[in-house]
Amino acid sequence: MPRPRATISIPSLGAVDPAAGQVGRQIAGALRVAISGNELKPGELLPSTRALSASLGVARGTVVEAFEQLQAEGYLQSEVGAGTRVAATLADTPPPARPRLNRKAETAPVRMPARAKRLAEVAAAFTPMPEVPFAIPVPGGAVAPDDNWRRLGNRVRASRTAAPASYGDPRGLTDLREAIADYVRKSRGVHCAAEEVVITAGTQQGLYLAGRVLLARGDHVWAEDPAYPGMTAVLDDLEVVTTRVPVDAQGIDVDAGIAVCPQAAAAFVTPSHQYPLGMPMSMARRKALVGWAQRRNAWIVEDDYDSELRYAGHPFPSLQGLDPSRVIYLGTLSKVLFPSLRLGYVVAPAPLVDAFAGARALLDRHSPTADQHVLAAYMREGLFEAHIRRIRGVYAARRATLITALERHMHDDVTLQPSDQGMHLLLWLPKGTDDVQLAKAALVEGIVVRPISPMYKRAARAGLMLGFGGFAPEALQIAAIRLCGIIKQHGAPRYRHSATRRTSAPGHETRD
Repeated sequence: MPRPRATISIPSLGAVDPAAGQVGRQIAGALRVAISGNELKPGELLPSTRALSASLGVARGTVVEAFEQLQAEGYLQSEVGAGTRVAATLADTPPPARPRLNRKAETAPVRMPARAKRLAEVAAAFTPMPEVPFAIPVPGGAVAPDDNWRRLGNRVRASRTAAPASYGDPRGLTDLREAIADYVRKSRGVHCAAEEVVITAGTQQGLYLAGRVLLARGDHVWAEDPAYPGMTAVLDDLEVVTTRVPVDAQGIDVDAGIAVCPQAAAAFVTPSHQYPLGMPMSMARRKALVGWAQRRNAWIVEDDYDSELRYAGHPFPSLQGLDPSRVIYLGTLSKVLFPSLRLGYVVAPAPLVDAFAGARALLDRHSPTADQHVLAAYMREGLFEAHIRRIRGVYAARRATLITALERHMHDDVTLQPSDQGMHLLLWLPKGTDDVQLAKAALVEGIVVRPISPMYKRAARAGLMLGFGGFAPEALQIAAIRLCGIIKQHGAPRYRHSATRRTSAPGHETRD
């Protein structure tokens, strides 16, 4: 006559639900609860795995797996012929006190560490805005990569080399680094070999890597005034002493930087297309900046922002070409393809390459290998340069449309910053205008603009950045008219009460 099944009396096991999956984990968790709550005491014998599996209606191997896990964690101990018991050593360990609910503590604010508060502010600043005019940047549609990108992507992902089982080189895929070195030599006048290129997850990561490699807490650095907020946030996080050096029509004022902070260890600049004002750094200022770096044994971090997108003449050559041993050159490929690609690069002097690779390895090891293979093929076949030529024409037309609409409808006190490149225009507002509040008012009306005054350290001016890269001409025209109305309603007091309208205007032409 068959022996009846034993019923195991461990209440915590009643929560095990075989239909919910991961039964072994459920059993282990239930036994932990039973042991921690003194339902099972130190030294107490547990049912056999055979009896317990029969009681629960699960495979014996599942129970064995749970027992082995708890033995590894020190909850159980097993001896051949003596069964499995709760570990006797647990008798020497008092059970953890059960937490008491404190309703006041639940509602009390959490004291945030200073760094956590600062990083939370950065997260808020980087929250994506709605993809409506004039958000920066939202390339798409006519400026998105063509069918060749999808074709190469399908081909690369079908091959085994695009998805290796092991980790890759933190410096990036060799084929891509070779393609980038060849591209920047031809298009930007950068002096480098593939061995001096490190692939990054965009320019923002490149800025952070440069700061980590070059600077220590308390070092003095120069940054432009106004400057890209993502760059100044990096310097704040690194806890260096940042001196904001004013920018004029020729770029950063090197003499002013030397006067207020001659001991700087590095300068962070955007020489080809100053962010956010848009002008290039003059050759005289470039030579002065390089001369200062050579005399001081300092570094220059060149963010080559929007360098490919110049609409009158050829792109300006890189600053790096003047002294490759002193300049760290940062570029991005995702900006002109699609931002979600998150692929950029650092060109570093040879002695610093390993340091950049090490810093990259600590952050996230390396960029996704498959995307690097696709981009390397896209560049190697000449498709990237063809894409740049195509989108330059599209952006030029959109830019012209927006300038015409603004000049037709804007008040005389609103002017455009002269510039002939990039994916945004800068609109200077009347004195006394609160550009931050105006941007908030525009957002309520479904228009995204970026105020410029927060980008200044001192002597701030009110202005708005208007991105045009991702929007059709018709949408830009409509949005420009609406923005003009918003500025008239929310601008400076004398601007709001003025009935004067622009009849003619000089043809001033003008990140992320």
